[in-house]
Parts: sequence; C-alpha cells; structure tokens
Amino acid sequence: MAIERVFTQPIPDEDRFLTSLRPQRLDECIGQGIVREQLRIAVDAATKRGEPVDHVLLDGPPGLGKTTLANIIAVEMGRTIRITSGPAIVRQGDLMMLLTQLDTGDVLFIDEIHRLAKVVEEFLYPALEDFRVDYTTESGVGGRTVNFALKRFTLIGATTRAGMLSAALRDRFGLHCHLQYYSTDELTQIVRRSARLLQVRADDHALRRLAERSRGTPRIVNRLLRRVRDYADVRGDGTLTVQTVDAALDILQIDQLGLDNLDRGYLLALMKHYDGGPAGIEAIAATMGHERDTLEDVVEPYLLQIGFVIRTPRGRVARPAAYEHLKVAPSRRLSDEATLFT
Repeated sequence: MAIERVFTQPIPDEDRFLTSLRPQRLDECIGQGIVREQLRIAVDAATKRGEPVDHVLLDGPPGLGKTTLANIIAVEMGRTIRITSGPAIVRQGDLMMLLTQLDTGDVLFIDEIHRLAKVVEEFLYPALEDFRVDYTTESGVGGRTVNFALKRFTLIGATTRAGMLSAALRDRFGLHCHLQYYSTDELTQIVRRSARLLQVRADDHALRRLAERSRGTPRIVNRLLRRVRDYADVRGDGTLTVQTVDAALDILQIDQLGLDNLDRGYLLALMKHYDGGPAGIEAIAATMGHERDTLEDVVEPYLLQIGFVIRTPRGRVARPAAYEHLKVAPSRRLSDEATLFT
C-alpha cells in the first residue's frame, strides 16, 4: 500500500514570536518603576560620560525580567551582551575566555551568579575592580602567573537568592536592583501587549483573568497565554474569553490564585504531614520527593508573598489563609502560634 506524503506550509517559528514578547527598551517596560528609574539614570549618566555602566546586580524571584533587563541595558548602551550562568563557569579558564572576548563597554551577564564556584568568584574580584586578572598558565613548579589587562566592561549578575552571595562579591556591584512581583494591572498590560504581538484575539476581561492567575510573574502570564490560545484554537473559535480562560486553566490545574499542583502539594505536605509546621525545608522536600532548591526558588517566594506560609526560626508554618484556600481543617497549632517564636 502506497503512502501519500502530504506537505503543508511550514508553521510560523514560535520562538521568533516569543523573543519578540520581550521589550527592547526601558521605555517599553511595564512595571518595576523604581528599578527602571534607577537603570535609566545609570544608563544616561554613563552615556553622557562616555563610560560603561557600573556593574549591576539584579535579584528577585524567577520570571520577573532579570534577563530582559540585562539585554535592555546592552541595547540602551549600544553594546554586545554575552550570556552565561554561574554553574556553567566551572574553572578560572572558562571565565578568562569570556572576559578576554569582551570589548570596551560590552556586557557580561551571569545568571544564577550565586552559584559561582568560590575559586571562580575570587578570580572575578580584580576584574570587577581593576579590570585585570592574574591568570596562572600552568600548574606545578613550572607554572607562571600572567597579568592580563581587560577592557572596561559591565557585569550584570542575576540571582534568585541574594542572601547566598558573599559580601565581597555583593559589594563590588555599583547598582543593586531588587525586582518585585507585578500587580494585576501591570500583568494585564503585559499580556495585552503579548496577545497583540502573537495576534491572539482576546477581550479585556479574559486578559485580566489570566493576569489574576499568573502569580505576579510576566513569564507565567505569557506561558499561560500560549496555553490558553492552544485551547481556544482547538475547542473554540480562537478568541479568548473568560469562559475559555477558566476552562483551559482548569485543565492545567491552576486555581484562582495561580497555584498549581506543586504549590498545593507543598501546602498539603506541610499541613497534613507536619500538622501545619513548623517544619524544615529539607523535611518537606523529602516528603514531596523534590529538590530543596526547587521549593525555595519556585514555590516558596509566592506563597510567602501572599501570606500562605511564614518562615520562623524553627521552620516553615502554614497560615490560616492557606487552610481556608485549600478547604482543609485548621491545625490545632494555629491557636498556639506564640510558641513558634520562643
């Protein structure tokens, strides 16, 4: 039996669309008003003096736009950006290769900078302060150290856990910007822009519903927009309505506050296995079968933000609002909270 091959028109490259969702200039950014003002002053001052921007540290939960802002700084300065991450720089030689490729004013962006190896971090110090490095070409008795002069560059470090940065590294950044979660109004503006760029038909009520269930995070609201678009194309006429959004997010198991199965699993483990806490993060992670870093970087920041969980000296504790949201009977320990802080 012959097989007929049917060739269709190639589908649009969605990666191209997703890249276009990121703003390219500070004036195009929505939200983070204080951070944008700090960066605007720094960029304009550096441009006026004809100098590179001072080193910048961006910290905050995942998905709030740290990489986007790093790219914007490079665009605003008209310079090249090189992107890497802390875990990818294993040896001094890896960092040396990156530094020597930078031209004057170029931007080196290191994501997860808190995960730099100690030996690499210490190698970076003179590069940040004096724009030079002492590199040992060979090990052993025959090794020699060569002093390399570097061109003046801008380091932009991003971290979700600023507390894990050493004081020595943190103090070498001239500008420290903390990114906050976005408001529902700001997320509505962001998803409205994304819908326009992706040519998605949607009414304002549907876009606001998406924003309300996106955990204050632009990355999540854009991801949900794409998933709801898929649902609307398959189960509807391609138009996003409130009913379409609710139905699609029900399938994705994302509730009214934007909590997913991982968030609810964390809360239920804390409530049922540890009587609402206090419980250590290692114990919760072992109970759930997840890595501690996943819970600390992905789950906990939003739960802390909305007051579902608090951290005490003795561990994590579930709050009454979490019990009410999940419709779980309150822990008997809630009536004796004062003992948690003794």
